[in-house]
Amino acid sequence: MIHEFQIRVLPHEAASEQSLTRFISREKGMDERTITAVRVLRRSIDARQRTIFVNLAVRVFVNEMPRTEEYVSREYGNVEGCRPVIVVGAGPAGLFAALKLIECGLRPIVVERGRDVRSRKVDLASIARTHTVDPESNYCFGEGGAGAYSDGKLYTRSKKRGSIEGVLNIFCQHGASASILADAHPHIGTDKLPRVIENIRNRIVECGGEVHFSTRMEELLIKNNKVCGIRTGNGEIHADAVILATGHSAKDVYRYLNSSNIAIEAKGFAVGVRLEHPSALIDQIQYHSPKGRGKYLPAAEYSFTTQVNGRGVYSFCMCPGGVVIPSASAPGELLVNGMSPSHRGGAWSNSGMVVQINPEDVLLPEMSVDCEDVPSVPDDSPLRVMNFQERLERLCWVMGNRKQTAPAQRMTDFVRGRLSYDLPRSSYAPGLISSPMHFWLPKFISSRLQRGFEQFGRMSHGFLTGEAALIGVETRTSSPVRILRSSDTLQHVGIQGLFPCGEGAGYAGGIVSAAVDGERCAQSACEYMNGI
Repeated sequence: MIHEFQIRVLPHEAASEQSLTRFISREKGMDERTITAVRVLRRSIDARQRTIFVNLAVRVFVNEMPRTEEYVSREYGNVEGCRPVIVVGAGPAGLFAALKLIECGLRPIVVERGRDVRSRKVDLASIARTHTVDPESNYCFGEGGAGAYSDGKLYTRSKKRGSIEGVLNIFCQHGASASILADAHPHIGTDKLPRVIENIRNRIVECGGEVHFSTRMEELLIKNNKVCGIRTGNGEIHADAVILATGHSAKDVYRYLNSSNIAIEAKGFAVGVRLEHPSALIDQIQYHSPKGRGKYLPAAEYSFTTQVNGRGVYSFCMCPGGVVIPSASAPGELLVNGMSPSHRGGAWSNSGMVVQINPEDVLLPEMSVDCEDVPSVPDDSPLRVMNFQERLERLCWVMGNRKQTAPAQRMTDFVRGRLSYDLPRSSYAPGLISSPMHFWLPKFISSRLQRGFEQFGRMSHGFLTGEAALIGVETRTSSPVRILRSSDTLQHVGIQGLFPCGEGAGYAGGIVSAAVDGERCAQSACEYMNGI
């Protein structure tokens, strides 16, 4: 017999299946000896009050055993010799599109400008050690995309466009812990996600698909407003459909599309800084205890949002027990991101703290960025938001002494408008340099961050502190460009057989939503291929 219950327990009671069994037996009047297994279906922490509770949805097995696998597997057949579809980009959108194409009986040909996920590690280490950025292999480009080495968070607010649970099951099928199916904010971890990505790639190849690394798309092959393939640095590849899943940092792709009159538009995004606190301090604040999280609670998370002068100011991509990383995708630019290992046991916790930017905002005088190295674009250009992004990243690099040394400032000094004479210790490996970020960040951004931090400090006592450091800049929150597509067919509005996809096309924001969009585009590509 199987029972399902919603229960509310103390952290130590949720720590093991044995303690949960004892609790359920006591609270539900069940004989503990007859309970053969307890599976957690959903898990979330309620830290709103002094006493912390864990909310659980559990499935209790009485006098019967559960199946061994906790996830639902999918079957992938052999597609060798089947009709090809090109997938440009091996991030979550591209990889999940490839898997869906195999399910549909089509042969994916995946081209990725960067290196495989393991080889990327060498290039990432070089950024911290020698301040050298490989423009084809970095934290943004390479197998797995930007998410592979920037945390692996699987939480998304998007519930409308596809099966989130299906995506999580596929991750589990390829090596992720089944705990991601239960957690309210699932997370694989930067240390474990690369192996999962490798397993997905191996699946694609085993089924007859192709994956080509160090292969950058240079041009779409188009005839009579229909795509017929791509041209890469290694030659031409022909197919009747192309899924364009390049990620949000492929500026060369946006420039190519714009110069080729392939319809795109400027898109709003968010810009700010990466804020880093000691993780013990965040634990103390969020769990309302000077002892912090104790033995049974995970590293604490937080989420803040407010409105300042008509624009949202909010935390983004919070990484408990994580590190701040250099995320430039080309020499001469500086930007940062955050990531966490699976155990989230690091000494610092960080998150992006960003301000909402609309396309019209970048034309305001208070958004001017003094950077002559990036030529300006016309006010009506669909690249105007990307141009602002580039200028700010270039200015940050100059402020960092033209290296990956990041400008930084104590949080309280930033709010008060004064230079920090020293800086707290930081996880940021290339190093920090004290800088008056309140002065050189565009006033549109800095003034809203200052007011936002004051409000967050009132919401959560101790959050606004000199122990926290602002590290600049956070600019790759989402794509600054949207590639226009039909809401029905998901094809580009002007080119048949071209399916703009994922975060880089402006239709997703994070690993899971990108994966879901990849599946949707692959399904649409299948329907298109069946009709020609």
